[in-house]
Amino acid sequence: MSTVFEKALCKRIKETPPSKIRKFFDLVVSTPGVISLGVGEPDFTTPWHIREASFYSLEKGYTTYTSNKGLIELRRAISKYLTKFDLEYNPEDEVLVTIGVSEGVDLAMRALVEEGDEILVPDPSYVSYSPLIGLAGGKAVPLKTSGKDNFKLTPENLEAAITPKTKALILTFPNNPTGAILTKPELEKIAEIVIRHDLIVISDEIYAELTYDDVHTSIASLPGMWERTILLNGFSKAYAMTGWRIGYACGPETIISMMNRIHQYSILCAPVTGQLAAIEAIENGYKEMREMVISYNYRRNSMVSGFNRIGLDCGLPQGAFYAFPSIKSTGLSSDEFAEKLLVAEKVAVVPGTAFGEMGEGYIRCCYASALSDINESIKRMERFMQNLDKDTQKVSNQ
Repeated sequence: MSTVFEKALCKRIKETPPSKIRKFFDLVVSTPGVISLGVGEPDFTTPWHIREASFYSLEKGYTTYTSNKGLIELRRAISKYLTKFDLEYNPEDEVLVTIGVSEGVDLAMRALVEEGDEILVPDPSYVSYSPLIGLAGGKAVPLKTSGKDNFKLTPENLEAAITPKTKALILTFPNNPTGAILTKPELEKIAEIVIRHDLIVISDEIYAELTYDDVHTSIASLPGMWERTILLNGFSKAYAMTGWRIGYACGPETIISMMNRIHQYSILCAPVTGQLAAIEAIENGYKEMREMVISYNYRRNSMVSGFNRIGLDCGLPQGAFYAFPSIKSTGLSSDEFAEKLLVAEKVAVVPGTAFGEMGEGYIRCCYASALSDINESIKRMERFMQNLDKDTQKVSNQ
């Protein structure tokens, strides 16, 4: 690296660690024949009528910029859709179309965080939150969750973590990587603490449609919470549109206007073709979306039963499309297990530590993969476990 640039680089960027997910998958790309349970991406292709809407838009020459906030037709559709969760947002001033939820998190952090502010983040949770808090000048404070509580955020843990510097709480339920959800009664207890301490909530609800045994509740729908919540959602997971990169942020006009001020300089607007496809998805994509959820539910049950059968203790995830089995019985760390499994059996999983300290002893496995791949990966992991036992036995006999 150039010495000139080494001196000139921003300290915050230099101190931000690379994503452990991406670092691990550099190994996957270079290993032929791998079955990947690692990428958080549906194996379904975006439904035809959604793709067709984008083709039609290109044919008609819809290739221009849109409003910074996004097409008003899409914002109206988003506003109408959210009424199913008992939410009301004015599409003119309270909805912003973003480049996926990831941009929404970044905008929220930059619009809210002052130097030294503390933002509470459930641990484990998605890899982007803590780095984006740090890049905005804040401090990410982990809220430790554990398997004994099904990785739910408890009121006790939340209350204990709040300090005079605490400004906001990130809620990420249904959760990536654990599949945990928070029910309405559980959210009501969280909301009570949030209101009492005058906190802001950034609620990432990208998996809102992917719940299996309970109906999703948005914390913004609870009394006193709409006015202090930034709701983030998008089209990637529910509609199999990961590569389209269309998300949205909703909240009071005060915060949405500040997020848009950043967005208009850094992004300008989301791609118009993706926005037009998103309109088709949200207005006419319910049938295919439900079919995908039914398939995920079947795969969820198959994967979890397989893990428990081969000796990897795994609770039944209630949302998203990830299982989070414990590998503590093997005596290996999460990183060791994932690396050895990849080398020995060509099965890619993500170490739980990629998502926080409390992920140690676990691995994340995505059941949005094909059922045939799930079943084959379970066979390979069983063989891997048996060979581990043989190796342990050899060492003990020496």
